[in-house]
Amino acid sequence: MQNLSSIPPRDTRAWQLQVWASFGIALVLCAVGLAWLPGEPLARAFMFMGYVFCLSTAFALAKFVRDNQGGAARGAGDTPLWKLVVWGGFATAMGLTGWGLWGMAINPTYKAFLGVSWLYLITSAFTLAKMLRDRHEADLFEARLAGRREAAREAARDSDRDA
Repeated sequence: MQNLSSIPPRDTRAWQLQVWASFGIALVLCAVGLAWLPGEPLARAFMFMGYVFCLSTAFALAKFVRDNQGGAARGAGDTPLWKLVVWGGFATAMGLTGWGLWGMAINPTYKAFLGVSWLYLITSAFTLAKMLRDRHEADLFEARLAGRREAAREAARDSDRDA
């Protein structure tokens, strides 16, 4: 049986609510900022795609890092090329979106709003990914523990019948 110190911690409902609310607020702020973005529709479309690209690569990077946490000890890990793709994709998404935002001919206050809401979205995405992964690992641990307990009960019943 595993040591009690290795039991994955459970997040409180308050923390889960805060993480989901933060992610939702960040999504709304980005959507509002992009919906009223002055300029050509094509510029809005490219900025929207940049934000989506950043968001998806943030989730991919969070999963990659978590999957490879202590990977050498477990014998797990991804290929060096996949590491390049994940980190390169995230860096490219962030760099191109930041470059596009920096180069837009819009009011600096509006640009600051878009930039801050974009960074808020990315950080809240990492927090959400961590919370969801923690919950998944705790659920798996509890399911394994329940299975072991059930197997032990069955073994005890079988030994009682044999005696």
